Amino acid sequence: MIGTSLCRWAISYFAVAIAWLLLAEVLIVAGFGFPNHDIGGPDTLVIVHLISIGWLSTVLCGALFQFVPVLAARSLYAERWTLPALALLTLGLTVLLAGFLGLGGHISGPPWLLPVGAGLLIAGFTLVVANLGMTLWSARPLPGPARFVAGGLACICVTAAFGGMFSLVLSGTGVGAQWPDLLVSGVPIHAIAGLGGWLTFTAMGVSYRLLAMFMLAPDGDVRLGRLAWLAGIIALAIGLVGGVLALWRMTGLNLALLLAAAAALLSLAAYGRDVLGLYRTRKRRALELNTRMSFVALASLVAAAILGAAFVATGSFPSHVGALVFLVAFGWLTGLVLANLYKIVPFLTWLETYGPVMGRVPTPRVQDLVAERRALKWFVLFFAGSWAATLMLLIEAPLGFRVAVAVVMVATLGLSEEFIRARRLADVAEPLRLPTGAAAPHLLISRN
Repeated sequence: MIGTSLCRWAISYFAVAIAWLLLAEVLIVAGFGFPNHDIGGPDTLVIVHLISIGWLSTVLCGALFQFVPVLAARSLYAERWTLPALALLTLGLTVLLAGFLGLGGHISGPPWLLPVGAGLLIAGFTLVVANLGMTLWSARPLPGPARFVAGGLACICVTAAFGGMFSLVLSGTGVGAQWPDLLVSGVPIHAIAGLGGWLTFTAMGVSYRLLAMFMLAPDGDVRLGRLAWLAGIIALAIGLVGGVLALWRMTGLNLALLLAAAAALLSLAAYGRDVLGLYRTRKRRALELNTRMSFVALASLVAAAILGAAFVATGSFPSHVGALVFLVAFGWLTGLVLANLYKIVPFLTWLETYGPVMGRVPTPRVQDLVAERRALKWFVLFFAGSWAATLMLLIEAPLGFRVAVAVVMVATLGLSEEFIRARRLADVAEPLRLPTGAAAPHLLISRN
């Protein structure tokens, strides 16, 4: 990536996303949302959208704006669209959350807050999809990891469309006999497209490239990721198209979801095999902290897949869906994102600060921007807290769940400090911190 143009606002996306994550964790610790309130109630919807849109989607958009040009070997189609997209996503989520709070009786607000918030979010995601989509379109035929991203972009379109329709129902704007049925039966499709397609499928694609890059593993084999991508696309097609058809005919939804789950398990198994293959062929024998923690996150994904299959087999899936979603959202996705941010933030900071003077003056290594031994304890706390919180949900211990999430919150704060220290070059030895010609980076904005 030496010489790659930096996305000016990627770090800003990361900062905004972490702020949303911390807010969600604070609310959970305070007893807001599930399991203290109904899993489908307005309070829980606040938490769900704080995590899925505010945290995971925002941080993923920032990462994609930086790394899709790397995957596609093309410049980002429209750098100038990235800041308006962030503004629309942030404003849209704020209005949407206000609508949910009004629905729950916490504030008094007009019913149109929900559809207006959804509309702003759709506008923001439209800019994101158009920008990344045009970048990928110019790079056809797409390399393997970029195909995952393309599939994820299609899924966020489906997610946003269903979310917009749900906002009409919840606000009372959508009236008619079909609307309540849409709200009940459409939620699984909305979740599959968002959590499974947009977040997980896209994360899988990006992780192929990042793991190979950070482990110095060869990833030139065109077969790498092919089965995982194909099985994943089949799973999403069955789940989304089959789900929509089942919703239209008012029958067959469970069959579509079961078939989609089977294909998804095959995709995850192939993905795990590919990741292990990258591990075996790596040239970097001693793995850095971010890579080791990525494998821990992958273990959470494996655990979620095993638990999900067991719950379906025993008929207990509905009663344990909250615990399973939490494990996927925190143990897998949040763990993977935080692990990669621990490398991405110092890596982008190094490129910005030392890339222009590299070869002319002595410069530090990327690893000199971080202190792995100090950061390790935060990752241990994070994963231990995430797994403990999942266990507390499984045994229906709400107070224990809140205590475990408090541990996760402390770990998130600790890792946030590590990211700030990397941007401030706080761990770089003084003689190498700012050599002649190097300029200190801004905290939230990158120089192109």
